[in-house]
Amino acid sequence: MIQAATIDEVIHILNQIIADTKKEASPLGYFAVLYCKVTEKVKEGIHNGAFENGQRMEQLDVVFANRYIKAYYEYKENHKPSACWEVAFKEGNNFWLIVLQHLLLGMNAHINLDLGIAAAEVCSGNEIHGLKNDFNKINQILASLVSNVEKALSDVWPTLKWILSKTKDVDTFLIDFSMQTARDGAWEFALELAPMNAIDFDKAVQARDQRIAEITKLVTDPGFVPSTIFKIIRLFERGSVDKKIAVLQNVI
Repeated sequence: MIQAATIDEVIHILNQIIADTKKEASPLGYFAVLYCKVTEKVKEGIHNGAFENGQRMEQLDVVFANRYIKAYYEYKENHKPSACWEVAFKEGNNFWLIVLQHLLLGMNAHINLDLGIAAAEVCSGNEIHGLKNDFNKINQILASLVSNVEKALSDVWPTLKWILSKTKDVDTFLIDFSMQTARDGAWEFALELAPMNAIDFDKAVQARDQRIAEITKLVTDPGFVPSTIFKIIRLFERGSVDKKIAVLQNVI
């Protein structure tokens, strides 16, 4: 199974996934683009001394990224990834999901499950408390890019911008599935995992995985009104999948 040892290797592998999804016209490339941009920003932050411990941050970034990379290639090779990733990847075949929903599915699995696990693996026991400031900084990077994504999608697909400004139901849905809630939950999960032995750790991860997999329903089936609106947006999305991936690469 492909895994990275450095942040540069993470970026290389993510770019390979992006290239492959372009060739396959796979919506799974949408999240890969967002995540690659996040990783590039983290690398830049490490280089500029933005984190309290740059070496530890690179280790966290690599461990975190490897969970996504492992899940992606498990799915591609017909193995079984974690439940929440399996759902997210299978929804890549759902014609009616808009780009934003595909991104949210990836973020749901990677933040709500993977981020807490990675933090606890890098800083076990009491060491986890020393990670909090850098943990918050990496999340600030992610939040800023997610905000850029929504603006970019609104600029590229004006229908989305108009509907988000006019439709309270959709706006409420996006707020309910907020990044802040996901990030706070990831930190609490890291605190829960950090002092555990290996057996309890694995049990907690499996239980969490099942709960997070169920959250995908908030994205794929947010209710009649939001679902109808998303279908309208989907019909007005311009371009093929590979072109949408290229747009995201250029505007995030």
